Amino acid sequence: MAKTKRFNEENSIEDVLKAFIEVNKLSAGIEKVDVREAWFKLMGTGITNYTDEVLLKNGTLYVRITSSVLREELSYGKDKIVAMLNEELKKDVVTTLVLR
Repeated sequence: MAKTKRFNEENSIEDVLKAFIEVNKLSAGIEKVDVREAWFKLMGTGITNYTDEVLLKNGTLYVRITSSVLREELSYGKDKIVAMLNEELKKDVVTTLVLR
Protein backbone atom coordinates (compact mmCIF):
# COMPACT_ATOMS: atom_id res chain seq x y z
CA MET A 1 0.00 0.00 0.00
CA ALA A 2 1.31 3.44 -0.89
CA LYS A 3 2.34 5.79 1.87
CA THR A 4 0.07 8.74 2.25
CA LYS A 5 1.24 12.15 3.27
CA ARG A 6 -0.74 13.65 6.10
CA PHE A 7 -1.33 17.36 5.83
CA ASN A 8 -1.32 19.21 9.15
CA GLU A 9 -2.42 22.52 7.70
CA GLU A 10 -5.29 23.47 5.48
CA ASN A 11 -4.38 22.86 1.84
CA SER A 12 -6.15 23.53 -1.40
CA ILE A 13 -7.81 20.64 -3.16
CA GLU A 14 -5.37 21.20 -6.04
CA ASP A 15 -2.37 20.55 -3.77
CA VAL A 16 -3.98 17.49 -2.26
CA LEU A 17 -4.80 16.03 -5.70
CA LYS A 18 -1.29 16.71 -7.02
CA ALA A 19 0.19 14.93 -4.01
CA PHE A 20 -2.21 12.01 -4.49
CA ILE A 21 -1.30 11.70 -8.18
CA GLU A 22 2.42 11.87 -7.40
CA VAL A 23 2.31 9.33 -4.58
CA ASN A 24 0.25 6.84 -6.60
CA LYS A 25 2.22 7.42 -9.84
CA LEU A 26 -0.86 8.24 -11.89
CA SER A 27 0.55 11.06 -14.02
CA ALA A 28 1.29 8.89 -17.08
CA GLY A 29 -2.29 7.64 -17.25
CA ILE A 30 -3.72 11.09 -16.73
CA GLU A 31 -1.51 12.47 -19.52
CA LYS A 32 -2.88 9.83 -21.91
CA VAL A 33 -6.44 10.90 -21.16
CA ASP A 34 -5.57 14.61 -21.35
CA VAL A 35 -3.88 14.22 -24.75
CA ARG A 36 -6.86 12.36 -26.14
CA GLU A 37 -9.25 15.05 -24.91
CA ALA A 38 -6.98 17.80 -26.27
CA TRP A 39 -6.89 16.11 -29.71
CA PHE A 40 -10.67 16.00 -29.96
CA LYS A 41 -11.03 19.56 -28.65
CA LEU A 42 -8.44 21.13 -30.96
CA MET A 43 -9.07 19.23 -34.18
CA GLY A 44 -12.82 19.86 -34.42
CA THR A 45 -15.53 17.64 -35.82
CA GLY A 46 -14.18 17.61 -39.39
CA ILE A 47 -11.08 15.71 -38.32
CA THR A 48 -12.41 13.85 -35.30
CA ASN A 49 -15.08 12.17 -37.43
CA TYR A 50 -12.21 10.43 -39.24
CA THR A 51 -10.17 9.77 -36.09
CA ASP A 52 -10.30 6.12 -35.11
CA GLU A 53 -7.69 5.87 -32.35
CA VAL A 54 -5.53 8.25 -30.27
CA LEU A 55 -2.72 6.66 -28.25
CA LEU A 56 0.16 8.26 -26.34
CA LYS A 57 3.21 6.07 -25.79
CA ASN A 58 6.60 7.35 -24.57
CA GLY A 59 5.97 10.89 -25.80
CA THR A 60 4.83 9.76 -29.24
CA LEU A 61 1.22 10.35 -30.17
CA TYR A 62 -0.18 7.72 -32.52
CA VAL A 63 -3.36 8.77 -34.30
CA ARG A 64 -5.25 6.48 -36.65
CA ILE A 65 -7.04 8.45 -39.37
CA THR A 66 -9.50 6.56 -41.57
CA SER A 67 -9.19 8.95 -44.51
CA SER A 68 -5.93 8.72 -46.47
CA VAL A 69 -6.48 12.18 -47.97
CA LEU A 70 -6.94 13.77 -44.55
CA ARG A 71 -3.96 11.84 -43.16
CA GLU A 72 -1.79 13.25 -45.97
CA GLU A 73 -3.03 16.80 -45.34
CA LEU A 74 -2.38 16.54 -41.60
CA SER A 75 1.11 15.16 -42.18
CA TYR A 76 2.17 18.56 -43.55
CA GLY A 77 1.41 20.24 -40.23
CA LYS A 78 2.69 17.69 -37.71
CA ASP A 79 4.98 20.15 -35.92
CA LYS A 80 2.20 22.69 -35.59
CA ILE A 81 -0.20 20.06 -34.23
CA VAL A 82 2.38 18.93 -31.65
CA ALA A 83 2.92 22.54 -30.59
CA MET A 84 -0.84 23.14 -30.30
CA LEU A 85 -1.34 20.02 -28.20
CA ASN A 86 1.51 20.87 -25.84
CA GLU A 87 0.24 24.42 -25.51
CA GLU A 88 -3.24 23.14 -24.65
CA LEU A 89 -1.77 20.74 -22.05
CA LYS A 90 0.53 23.48 -20.69
CA LYS A 91 3.53 21.12 -20.71
CA ASP A 92 5.60 19.18 -23.22
CA VAL A 93 3.91 15.80 -23.31
CA VAL A 94 3.95 15.06 -27.04
CA THR A 95 7.31 15.00 -28.80
CA THR A 96 6.35 13.39 -32.12
CA LEU A 97 3.15 12.67 -34.00
CA VAL A 98 2.60 9.52 -36.04
CA LEU A 99 -0.41 9.42 -38.32
CA ARG A 100 -1.53 5.97 -39.38
